[in-house]
Amino acid sequence: MCGINGFFNTSTTLSASVVIEQMNRAIEHRGPDATSSWQDESTGLMFGHRRLAIQDLSPAGAQPMHSQDDRYVLIFNGEIYNHFQLRERLANENKAPTWRGHSDTETILAALTAWGIEATLQAMVGMFAIALWDHKHQVLTLARDRMGEKPFYWGWQGDALYFSSELQGLKANPAFKTDINRDAITLLLRHNCIPAPFSIYSGIEKLRPGHWIQLPLTDLNKAKAAKSKAYWSFNAIVEAGLANPFTGSPEQAVSTLESTLTQSIGEQMLSDVPLGAFLSGGIDSSTIVALMQAQSLRPVKTFTIGFEDKGYNEAKHAQAVADHLKTEHTELYIQPKDALAVIPKLPHIYSEPFSDSSQIPTFLVSQLASQHVTVSLSGDGGDELFGGYNRYLMAQRIWNKSRKLPKPMRQVIAKLLTTLPPKRWDTILDLFSPMMPERLRIRTPGDKAHKLAGVLSLNSEKDFYQTLTSHWQHPEQLVIGATEPKTLVSDPACWPATDSFEHAMMAMDAQTYMTDDILVKVDRAAMANSLETRVPLLDHRVVELAWQMPLDYKIRHGEGKWLLKQVLFNHVPRELIERPKMGFGIPLHDWLRGSLRDWAEALLDEKLLIKQGYFHPAPIRKMWQEHLSGAYNHQSQLWDILMFQAWLETQ
Repeated sequence: MCGINGFFNTSTTLSASVVIEQMNRAIEHRGPDATSSWQDESTGLMFGHRRLAIQDLSPAGAQPMHSQDDRYVLIFNGEIYNHFQLRERLANENKAPTWRGHSDTETILAALTAWGIEATLQAMVGMFAIALWDHKHQVLTLARDRMGEKPFYWGWQGDALYFSSELQGLKANPAFKTDINRDAITLLLRHNCIPAPFSIYSGIEKLRPGHWIQLPLTDLNKAKAAKSKAYWSFNAIVEAGLANPFTGSPEQAVSTLESTLTQSIGEQMLSDVPLGAFLSGGIDSSTIVALMQAQSLRPVKTFTIGFEDKGYNEAKHAQAVADHLKTEHTELYIQPKDALAVIPKLPHIYSEPFSDSSQIPTFLVSQLASQHVTVSLSGDGGDELFGGYNRYLMAQRIWNKSRKLPKPMRQVIAKLLTTLPPKRWDTILDLFSPMMPERLRIRTPGDKAHKLAGVLSLNSEKDFYQTLTSHWQHPEQLVIGATEPKTLVSDPACWPATDSFEHAMMAMDAQTYMTDDILVKVDRAAMANSLETRVPLLDHRVVELAWQMPLDYKIRHGEGKWLLKQVLFNHVPRELIERPKMGFGIPLHDWLRGSLRDWAEALLDEKLLIKQGYFHPAPIRKMWQEHLSGAYNHQSQLWDILMFQAWLETQ
């Protein structure tokens, strides 16, 4: 795990070596162990690298690294979990060089020399962002892993090319222009993140997951016109899996999934430094830890944080799972002041506006883990692959039933649902909660009733899904001078062909919410603490298997993640796991009315909003006053604005 930087043909009064060192210094947290750079004298292309040494801690693993025939120079951020198997394959084909060390970087270069770029990308199992210079053809190749675990920003500003693991790496270059992309702000307000390929800065994109691009730097016109292409397509995997489904029994499906997960986790436990795992006590993280412990001769190091507020505390559940599996468990109970102290750091940690408030506990658990290990495995991905979110259980049912009603009747129901503010609905429905089965008990039912009202008049499943997953429904009306761009969600042509609405939602969540929100949240929070995170559920072989599994193996009898749970129940008693889904949150709604009120009020000040010129103040001020009254919980929408405002102050 590292951080990479690079630029080409920039006009600056500083020397290239000085500039790349400034860029490297800006992302030191991604690689505190070493800094290095390289320049191609013929073109002026510059590579920079920050190293967090995980495999082959010796100088033989240092980057930028040259291939043994000196054709290629490589910088890369990530891990290739099957690189020893790739070495065996090279040896069997009589294409292996005389190895200088045992780093995966050296393996990549040998594979590139033997097989070429696209074949190497398809052969690798891992997470990565790669910049590769080909001396022979004077071509720069940029590539990103299949699921987008590792970040990669790149783009042209005039005749200058920039790329980096993080935007702050680019900002450290004096020639870089920080012109804000107003259209991207609308995406932030809808999704609480800025989805690929967009970024907050004009001219800079995120390379799409599973894509690579080749830039012939000796021909600027061709280089600037080049388009990225996919070496692996999530939609193709979805459609192929559904067309060729797993035909075994449920018991065989459980066995097959456990075997595939065990392989993925075993490979991801490869490390020359201390390794552990996040453990919330939920299904996903408990499954990862259980299969880690089954392969480990010593107790796995596990980490969780707890809150005194029982509505947000899962630490006791994590402790119960840790006790059963006999892990070496570390927990830390966080006081509100600890969480609040993270907020001023968020604009720097995320380097562009990002407003998933679970970024705060994610940073804190990463900070805790980094005091004991250098690598931590995470359980992210289980909900999107195996049907874990509540919307998968309810959306199809609601959509089907609502379609049977005439539109005027749906409009009347929507009006009735919004007659009472969410807080009143919460109070009323809490009275009936003890009489309801656990799987039907949901948090914040009032907010969900108001969201349901907003979707009753929609005409398509795609519109229904976008409304369910949006914070602000009409962000163009809020951002001055902006047009909301099309994304994977809003462009019907980007949806895969599926057999059900549930599978369609899962496919889109995996390509948007997981990639652009969850993986960003975890990567930046962990790397801010110089901690590498690995996500075994996103091994592409696990993903491909998940999409071969029938929907009935994922959602069964109204129960999500059925298949993954059966794997877990082979190792952990059912009673330690089965409880309502909680999520990884904080009591943000209360903080905004209490300890964060003055901070928020200053950032939402009407005069300030007018002076800055990005937002129409009236709807923001109205929502802020409604939230302060306690009748409405607008924490998500307000956090979108506040995180942009806090980020803007750092510009």
